[in-house]
Amino acid sequence: MSLQGKHIVLGISGSIAAYKSAIITRLLVKKGAEVQIVITPAGKEFITPVTLSALSGKPVVSEFFASGDGTWHSHVDIGLWADLMIIAPATAATIGKMAGGIADNMLVTTYLSIKAPVFVAPAMDLDMYKHVSTQRNIEILRRDGVHIIEPTEGELASHLEGKGRMEEPENIVAMIEQFFATGKSLDKKKILITAAPTYERIDPVRFIGNFSSGKMGFALAEACAVRGAEVTLVTGPSALSVSHTGVTRIDVESANQMYEAAMRIFPQMDAAILAAAVADYRPEHQWDEKIKRKDDENLTIRLTPNPDIAAALGNNKNDRQIMVGFALETNNEVQNALNKMDKKNLDFIVLNSLQDEGAGFGHDTNKITILSKNGQTKTFGLKTKTEVAEDIIETTLSGFFAKKTTF
Repeated sequence: MSLQGKHIVLGISGSIAAYKSAIITRLLVKKGAEVQIVITPAGKEFITPVTLSALSGKPVVSEFFASGDGTWHSHVDIGLWADLMIIAPATAATIGKMAGGIADNMLVTTYLSIKAPVFVAPAMDLDMYKHVSTQRNIEILRRDGVHIIEPTEGELASHLEGKGRMEEPENIVAMIEQFFATGKSLDKKKILITAAPTYERIDPVRFIGNFSSGKMGFALAEACAVRGAEVTLVTGPSALSVSHTGVTRIDVESANQMYEAAMRIFPQMDAAILAAAVADYRPEHQWDEKIKRKDDENLTIRLTPNPDIAAALGNNKNDRQIMVGFALETNNEVQNALNKMDKKNLDFIVLNSLQDEGAGFGHDTNKITILSKNGQTKTFGLKTKTEVAEDIIETTLSGFFAKKTTF
C-alpha cells in the first residue's frame, strides 16, 4: 500500500489509450490511493464513466454542472483535495489547452486550479507528437513545472510505428510511487543556484558575454523547489522565468555582482549548484560613452580576471555543505573536469562537452557525466534539461542529504 491515503486526480482525454486509464485507476486504488477521475467529453467516447466509477469508487466528473439537478462540480475543491494530478492519456488538444490556459472543460479548469504536482502522459499519432506546435506546448508545460512522461515507440492507433504510444500503466504508477518516495528529499534545505551568463560591459551598449541561455540552472531551481527546497536563484541576464513559489530570484548582470550575491548568501545555505556561465575576464576599463568606430585605428581592450566564484565558495565551505559545479569542455574533458573539481573544492562536477550533439549552450537538451570527489563517474544519455536536472539532483544532493556517499 505504497500510496496509502494519497489523493490523486486522474484526468482522461479523448484518446484510444483511455482504456489504459482503467488499469491505472485499478493499480492506484490497489496501492491505497483515493482516485478522483475527471474526464473530457471526448474521453467518454472511448471509456465510460460507469466503468471508471466502479474502479475508483467515486463518481466521475466530466461537466461543470450535474445534468440532473444542476449541482456545481467545484474544480477548486478538487484542486485543494489533490496530492497529485496525472493526465493519462493527454491528447495534443488537451496539452495545447493546458499550455495556453484555455479552460473550456472541467479537466483543464481543474489543472489550472491544482496546487499539487502535475504529471502528463501524452498519447497521439507520431506526426502529431513530432509537430512543432505539440513540442512547443510540451516545452511550455515543462517550463511551468509539469512532469512529462515521455511516450514510447510502438504500434499506434493508425497502425503506423513510431513515438506517441502512451507509457504503460505499470510504469506510470511506478513513477508516481517514486515521486512520492523522493518528492520531498530536499525538504526545508536551503539551496543556492547560479544560472545564465554574465555580461561584462565595454561601454553603455556593448559587453563581453557568452551563449548561455540559463535553461539548465532554471530547470535545477524548479526541480529543487518541487522537492521541498528553499531555493535562491542568482541569475545573470535571462529571458526565462520561474513559476514555483519556493524559488527566490535575484537578478545580476556582471561576474562581480554574482560573486557578491553568492558570497553573501552561501553561509546560510545547505548546498550550492553553480550552473552559471560566468565570464572569466572583464574589460579593465569601461567607457562611459559609446565607442565610435574609426576605420584607420584598431581598438584594443585589455581584460582583467573576474573573481572565481566557485573557488571562493569552496574555500568557505563547511562540512555540512555540498557544492556541485559544472564544466563545459571542448577537449581533454574528463581530466579538465577533475582538475576543476579539485581546485575549487567541489563535491561533484557535472561535465558536458561541446563535442556531443545537442549538449551545451542554447539547447533544450543536454548530455552529462557526473563525477564525484571520491572518484566515481556516472554517464547519462541525451535528455531534456528538465530530465537532466532530476538526474543531477538525484545523483548528488538527494544522496548527500540521505547520508549516501556513493552513487
